[in-house]
Amino acid sequence: MLATLGPAAAPATVQTDLIVFDVVLRGLRAGRLTLTGSVNGNDYHASGTLQSAGLVRLVAKVRYDAEAAGRVRGGRYVPARYSEVADTGSRVSQSVMEYRAGVPQVKTYSPPRPPQTGDVKPETQGGTVDPLTALYATLRDVPRADACKLDVHLFDGMRRSQIALSAPVPEGEGVACAGEYRRLAGFSEKEMAEKQRFAFRLVYVPVADGMLRVNLIETDTIFGTGYLRRR
Repeated sequence: MLATLGPAAAPATVQTDLIVFDVVLRGLRAGRLTLTGSVNGNDYHASGTLQSAGLVRLVAKVRYDAEAAGRVRGGRYVPARYSEVADTGSRVSQSVMEYRAGVPQVKTYSPPRPPQTGDVKPETQGGTVDPLTALYATLRDVPRADACKLDVHLFDGMRRSQIALSAPVPEGEGVACAGEYRRLAGFSEKEMAEKQRFAFRLVYVPVADGMLRVNLIETDTIFGTGYLRRR
């Protein structure tokens, strides 16, 4: 009977991540980023919340909630669905995208934005990932051999951008990377004139089973140098 059944299938590899960072601007705790994610075989799922915190919360209560799911193919993330709700304190917006053969389909973008010169058409954005998938791919634990090898293009329903990591160097027992976030298309003239490239430095520290974990990000922002510090 065992011979006719054949060999048992190998169990799917499962990785789960709980990621919590403090956001620090100008020496003040400005927010908290909480991200949970899992990769189960070839399927991934992530959910995240970014909200104002500390003294900043007394001035502006900001919150961003998002969820994404899809497949991992050949080391690449291929989203299937993405949703977000953003609350700036004065305005609430919602976005939902689904993907067909890797091409985003914008199902909801509310409130709608009037057409503008330079708008990016979703049907031209095949191969991009949503913002949360990009964030999870950047912040999740990775094998040492995969450190600093990320290069993804993002599309959020209106804008196209890019996150890239490179130039790994030893940092204590861990690894540090040079990173860059670039605004590519769909941004307003004011935003592009303000700043197009945001350099950052990402530091991994070793954890169990030969994996590396992002512990610190130091980045340019329009408000000066900012930090993401792992809790």
